[in-house]
Amino acid sequence: MTDPQLSRIDGTSSARRHFRYFDYVMASFVAILLLSNLIGASKLAQVGGFTFGAGILFFPVSYVIGDVLTEVYGYANARRCVWMGFFALIFMAFMSYVVVAMPAAPDWGGQAAYESVFGSTWRIVLASVVAFWAGEFINSFVLARMKVWTGGRHMWSRTIGSTVFGQAIDSMLFYPIAFLGIWTTDQVLMVMVTNWAMKVAWEAGLTPVTYAVVGWLKKREGAEVFDTDTDFSPFAKSPQV
Repeated sequence: MTDPQLSRIDGTSSARRHFRYFDYVMASFVAILLLSNLIGASKLAQVGGFTFGAGILFFPVSYVIGDVLTEVYGYANARRCVWMGFFALIFMAFMSYVVVAMPAAPDWGGQAAYESVFGSTWRIVLASVVAFWAGEFINSFVLARMKVWTGGRHMWSRTIGSTVFGQAIDSMLFYPIAFLGIWTTDQVLMVMVTNWAMKVAWEAGLTPVTYAVVGWLKKREGAEVFDTDTDFSPFAKSPQV
């Protein structure tokens, strides 16, 4: 149930409103997005005989924060964060390319290791950017619409439901773009489905954390946002504050 002590506002009003903690949540979203791609993407880990990309442990946290952004601040504010993350990913890819391509000093022996960590192929970079952009917008859209449909009840259903769709789009774009033709089709499909299932399970496991963070933020912001009048186009401009 919606807390009666919170003022109910629509999506347009939330886009104009100054929220006390919004900038901190946005910074956390972008930071975790970049770090999970930069640090975790290049390493294959093995636990209990199961091999997986190490970044899978932390990348879903960006979806959790995306859920928090949409649930607490509305779709229009979440849209701003997705675009911030999108351009941050592009800049990170550009910076990595320039730094790796620069000639190494003759007495520095770390070029090969540097290239193996930061020298992602153009396909993986493209796949990461496209999959993130589409997956996050689907995630925010589904959560915002489900919140209106449920009248703000059963938050667990929309945080998990939005992740099911958002991560599905993310995985369906990332793995074929990055690896189809390099891996066999069966390998691409297996990894795509396995990683999607792991990410959704991870999101479901973090549901109590999501509840705690959302409840804390809503009480301090004093508002409950419902996107009843929101333009859901990714390219729509938010009303001026």
